[in-house]
Amino acid sequence: MSSAVTPKHVAYQIIHHFDKNYRWFSRITKGAQERFEKGLWQQTQAASKERISLYDVSVSDAVAEIYHQVTVHQENDHFWQQMKVRYSVLLEGHPQFELAETFYNSVIGRIFRHQKIDDSLMYIHPSQCFLAGKDRHHVINSFDTTTTVAKMYDTIFTTYRFNISYEDLARDKFRLEKALRKRLDRKQLASVHTVELLKPVFYRGKAAYLIGRICMPDETLPFVLALQTNDKQELFVDALLTDRKDLSVIFGFARSYFMADTQNPAEVVAFLHELLPNKKTFELYMALGHFKHGKTDFYRNFIGHLAETADQFEAAPGIRGLVMMVFHLPSYGVVFKIIKDEFPESKKITREHVKDCYRLVKMSDRVGRMADTHEYVNFRLPLSRVSSALLTELQQTCASSIEISNDQLIIRHLYIERKMTPLNIYLEQETSPEKIEHALNELGLCIKQIAKANIFPGDMLHKNFGITRHGRMIFYDYDEICLMSERNFRELPKSDDPFALDTLSVAPNDVFPEQFEHFIVGKMHLKNILKRLHGDLMSPTFWKQLQIITARGEVQNFTPYNEAMRFPR
Repeated sequence: MSSAVTPKHVAYQIIHHFDKNYRWFSRITKGAQERFEKGLWQQTQAASKERISLYDVSVSDAVAEIYHQVTVHQENDHFWQQMKVRYSVLLEGHPQFELAETFYNSVIGRIFRHQKIDDSLMYIHPSQCFLAGKDRHHVINSFDTTTTVAKMYDTIFTTYRFNISYEDLARDKFRLEKALRKRLDRKQLASVHTVELLKPVFYRGKAAYLIGRICMPDETLPFVLALQTNDKQELFVDALLTDRKDLSVIFGFARSYFMADTQNPAEVVAFLHELLPNKKTFELYMALGHFKHGKTDFYRNFIGHLAETADQFEAAPGIRGLVMMVFHLPSYGVVFKIIKDEFPESKKITREHVKDCYRLVKMSDRVGRMADTHEYVNFRLPLSRVSSALLTELQQTCASSIEISNDQLIIRHLYIERKMTPLNIYLEQETSPEKIEHALNELGLCIKQIAKANIFPGDMLHKNFGITRHGRMIFYDYDEICLMSERNFRELPKSDDPFALDTLSVAPNDVFPEQFEHFIVGKMHLKNILKRLHGDLMSPTFWKQLQIITARGEVQNFTPYNEAMRFPR
């Protein structure tokens, strides 16, 4: 350890660790094409987990190196302030400067245990302004539309090459041309002056996407080619998507992160934001796998929102949870979840178990049915914006997780999640029989698809599901989830003895699906609809069959867009 180590030297070490991390991230991401071409679906899932894990490993390596060379807590604030100044110089012209800022924040946060949230020490605000479009040529391929639609498709498929053959490329091109002519009228088609596609192919699960837009003088439309492989590992085009709603669902917050290789993530996100203006940029960074920077971008968006609004934080609407205290800011689209200090006797779990469940979801394929959550430490709220009722409730239920310091409420540990309408509230308010049936059908599909992804939801009360603005059902309560193999699905005993259940020997991991109808939804007419649509959920046989599938390690294919958009097979 040397006292001669300078802020400039440490800043250089941090950028070195970031660059090494991004090379590692890119290497895993680049491998997505080969995994897709060879149908290495289990390796695809393992690569996704590895890519999520590597960030903390890189931060730990950087922090360990700093501790080895600097007596951290003997240095004054001036040392760390100068280090940020030197680091900012290194960021000038860096193609991933925004991600490097977040990496720096993570290192400083780890060193000071997230106690010093200060813009003179960290990048609470960006070090530089990103000018969208400056590097657009690095991330976009433009295609000539002055000839014919058929020739344009020829050029696209010549540009985007795969190391496997197509099932029937001529058929796919014909379908694509026909679909485009059906979506655009003759006037629109004649006015198209450019088709732009992002250079990186977006891989997720068993699909690959070419993502771009059709440019006309007065409007632009999404232009997305969805590719899959058949049982012979031959490529085929599954759909042409030109509706923003379909593209928005593909980039939904309940889906796993894409593998899309680029050295210019800010430019890719800027382009995607032009396609999806209703998505926040932090959501798009997260979708690309940069979830740590997504958290930074979220926090910047959040403090900007606080500065422009005056409403108060309050308990979230709905039934209070037994494990989590949930609150929100009515004008903002997320909820904040804090683990309670004590759980009732019915919840035989620990605080660490709850954290493990949330980690399991983070590492799993969320198949569009489990909300992504983001973990924060020492998150600060202005005390003046916290309603007195909420503060009282937090002090009663989560005292060990909160602290009041001057004019701030500091939350030592919390999760942030997208806000949705809880299903129990939706069903109380909705009067349309068609919408109620749709919601209950979505509920059954949600439970089944989570199970096919090897997650048993555990607590399936309808209050633990939310419905999105697109009408999709999402599960968001994870304290009782587990792998499918960890449950024993049993039949209820058939007996005329009314006390037979009382004498039944029940192990902690035993589950009786025939009882599900009594607690998933409460009212009889809702139960009847659910049983009509998804009665197999109440059968032990259904769950045992799913266990056989998940035990074989079979990776399921979950198509995120509307089934009606798929070309016939």
